[in-house]
Amino acid sequence: MPDLTVEYNVLRDFDAASSREWLVTNGIGGYAAGSLSGANTRGYHGLLVAATTPPTGRRVVLSKLEETVTMSGETFELSANVYPGAVHPNGYQFLHSFEGYPAPRFVYSLPTGALLTKTIWMLRGSNVTYVKYELEQAKGPVQLRLSPLVCWKDFHGEMRERPDYPFDVALSCSEVRIVAEPGGAPLRLLAPMSGWQPADYWHRNILHPREQERGLGFVEDLYCPGHMDFMLAAGEAATVTAAFGDVPEEPQSAWNELCARQARLIQAAEARGSVEEALTISADSFIVESCGDHQLRSSVLAGYPWFSDWGRDTMISLPGLCLATGRADTARRILLEYAKHISQGMIPNRFPDEGVEAEYNTVDATLWYIHAIDQYEMQRGSSPSIIVELWSSILDILDWHTKGTRFGIAVDPSDGLLAAGESGVQLTWMDARVGEWVVTPRMGKPVEINALWYNALRIAAKWAEAQGVSASQFVDQAARVRKSFQEKFVRLDGEGLYDVLTSSGPDASIRPNQIFAASLPHSPLTSAQRSMVVAAVRRHLLTPYGLRTLSPADPAFRGRFEGAPVDRDAAYHQGTAWPWLLGAYIEAYLRQGGNPKEAARLLQPLGEHLLDAGIGQVSEVFDGSEPHRPGGCIAQAWSTAELLRALRLVQVGAPG
Repeated sequence: MPDLTVEYNVLRDFDAASSREWLVTNGIGGYAAGSLSGANTRGYHGLLVAATTPPTGRRVVLSKLEETVTMSGETFELSANVYPGAVHPNGYQFLHSFEGYPAPRFVYSLPTGALLTKTIWMLRGSNVTYVKYELEQAKGPVQLRLSPLVCWKDFHGEMRERPDYPFDVALSCSEVRIVAEPGGAPLRLLAPMSGWQPADYWHRNILHPREQERGLGFVEDLYCPGHMDFMLAAGEAATVTAAFGDVPEEPQSAWNELCARQARLIQAAEARGSVEEALTISADSFIVESCGDHQLRSSVLAGYPWFSDWGRDTMISLPGLCLATGRADTARRILLEYAKHISQGMIPNRFPDEGVEAEYNTVDATLWYIHAIDQYEMQRGSSPSIIVELWSSILDILDWHTKGTRFGIAVDPSDGLLAAGESGVQLTWMDARVGEWVVTPRMGKPVEINALWYNALRIAAKWAEAQGVSASQFVDQAARVRKSFQEKFVRLDGEGLYDVLTSSGPDASIRPNQIFAASLPHSPLTSAQRSMVVAAVRRHLLTPYGLRTLSPADPAFRGRFEGAPVDRDAAYHQGTAWPWLLGAYIEAYLRQGGNPKEAARLLQPLGEHLLDAGIGQVSEVFDGSEPHRPGGCIAQAWSTAELLRALRLVQVGAPG
């Protein structure tokens, strides 16, 4: 089973404990998250972040429970909050250990000899969080007081005191109902309390250091409606159920379901070792399902805590999240779902969190979609083929890309290569934008787009032949692309490939996008050219945690991903290292006869990283310069997916 244990020497160091975060999810976009110190260091943290319009519409409704233990005449506060100039209380000093599997579990060791555990999990498919307190050992009875700090805010913002509109609080039997706005769904707190003591006050000026570091709003006020009291003896437990609008399932039943589900996932994935097991559980966090118009919608959330479902991230992640974990049926549902949203030969780039119309500003998501379908067909096992169902959509995609679709995406008739770009629009995965400034516009003919285009044409030819349909059109197009690709992208200085062919000439920036021309199943390069690409990427871009987005030798290189949004966006694709790119590097390396043992060694630091930031998770990015600090989201879908896929590639050897 996954070993995700953090010992007290880390936990009792506030800075170290605060830099590590736990996360649980509910499969519909909601989640619970916090730091190991007990302090909510982000505005996104909370015990219940409900997806009000699954998988989006996320709102923080229960920020945390302040915990106070009284026994033998002594009182101990187990929580922690950051205030201006102070951390209070200092409950992290009582932490003995933390375990991340099968759910976050904190163990507190008190000076009186008492041992108290806290376990947090969610009910899949519902906005319900369970928090269980169990008194493992004690010399006498213990009073546990829990003070809920409630909230009502979009998860991107901060809550401030609302004197003109109080929360409506009602007590009924063992349930407290808290309504934040007239006619709104209640936050329900259910527990077998020994007593409820009403209160009516605000915790003011709680600070979120991670948001402050990111140059965002970082001050919050939280409301306390009362106190829940429990009396516990050694061996007894109390569980608080926090539900937003749902009729919750009994805690033990929900716990049993969680454990059984994780066991099934690990077994289906045939996971080998603790790292693969942890990544398999992580992969499940990103796969979401929701009901709309009486239909089940399956998709992938790009990352926690703040991303929604993105087409590009979904298609890049799908082989690792679904196929490498034995979930071909889930992959099939996602692929068919996206087919419903194809417009002018394009799948959506993003389903906005606000629930408005999908956005199509991407040139690569649809090409990754064809690649994902092909990977499904090759690894689907007993799941049914989808080529016949999607063939007309695939033909539509290729036709629109050839004749031209949105944002100048079209084949250049002079060389058969795919061009794209409009001023002020970011279309590739290097999509950072600050106001009207597109940091890396890459207008013209990007290298990975044309590698993906060649790959798509070869895949279409294969599928056409399998159906007894003429493949000559796709074969001829692919041959022309391959010839032009080799003539125009291959550099003569041995440094791999140009990044973009622009109207003013080739962009010679050394970037990781070229690796896909060597990693994709159908490469437009010769074997010698692929080896040159792998060598160039290794020289300039390889770090222990992924590939840099720009060579450190480039004057535009930014080695630190930090600061305000404009600073972070300026560095996002100008040197920052991305773990997901390591999957393509490992694949290209193995295709060129690389040593699997060496490939496994390259992946080891990311496995060790599972205890460094998001426990059991892989971060979105790392600094391009040493010491390569993690940054961005603590849990990123394609980071997890590509690490999983790379580990499988190492086990089975070079792909065909």
